[in-house]
Amino acid sequence: MAIVSLFVELIPSLGLGLWIGWLKPGWTRPVAMPLVRFGVPISLMGLLLKGGIHWSMAMNALIAALAIGLWMLGLQGLPSEAKPVDSPALQIGSAVGNTAYFGIPVALALLPSQALPISIGYDLGATLLAWSLGPFWLKQEAGGWRELMRHVMSSPATRGLLAALIVKATPWSNAIASALWLPSRMVIVLALVVVGMRLGSIQSARANAPHPATQLASRSGNQQLHAALACKLLLFPAWMWLLCSLLSLEPLTCQALVLQGAAPASISMLLMAEQAGRDAEQAASLLLRSTLLALVSVPLWWLVLMQTLGTPGR
Repeated sequence: MAIVSLFVELIPSLGLGLWIGWLKPGWTRPVAMPLVRFGVPISLMGLLLKGGIHWSMAMNALIAALAIGLWMLGLQGLPSEAKPVDSPALQIGSAVGNTAYFGIPVALALLPSQALPISIGYDLGATLLAWSLGPFWLKQEAGGWRELMRHVMSSPATRGLLAALIVKATPWSNAIASALWLPSRMVIVLALVVVGMRLGSIQSARANAPHPATQLASRSGNQQLHAALACKLLLFPAWMWLLCSLLSLEPLTCQALVLQGAAPASISMLLMAEQAGRDAEQAASLLLRSTLLALVSVPLWWLVLMQTLGTPGR
């Protein structure tokens, strides 16, 4: 039933978004801005109040940053002939996933509510590391602290967490949590529609381009993309699982972190590539293909985790 619930949320939402984004690519930003700025943080606040807020979120954020940081340093330290991915944008995309708009809905569908703070902790750590390492990786220069904090504070996870902490300190937290539960789930579904719209607008822009990009047409470009897909959907989640095992984490924590690690490439990766003016075409292809393939790979990871670590109580 959990997998059915996942597909009922993911496939129609992404499909509707793809259709809208293809027909009306200009709608993506006007729809996404108010949803990201107001809807998703309020939604995550309601979900956090329902699932509980724990100080262990800071530890989960640190684990996420450690996993991504070691992965990126490992890729950078490999000899040139042994590197599966040379493109800086694809290197970022092979580790940083779309946790806020894909991973968290997956956690809500497949895991008990206690896994939500773990997933949000992962998102906070990944967001912090992505926007601190991203500019360095793409431009070969470190991002400023002001820019880093702006991106971290603009993350829906950060805003939702801060709002939940404020409400938690009031005597009305239980009533607010109950009132926000259903709207919170609806907003997360709308966020998936926005992801689909972004992917649809990418495809629409490619179809209407007068001179299609030739970078990915080359054999080397396709090999790079396929390697990045394998890293993001297979190797990085396996590395996340290994790290959880080495740290002797509880089964539910391990399941939540691995599923977040298995999320498709992040939209932030595309935004950083476009801002830096390099590898944007490869980043867009990785975002699109990894999101579609994750509809199969993420449920498979969940099944393997359940068979190995057991089924958590909901």
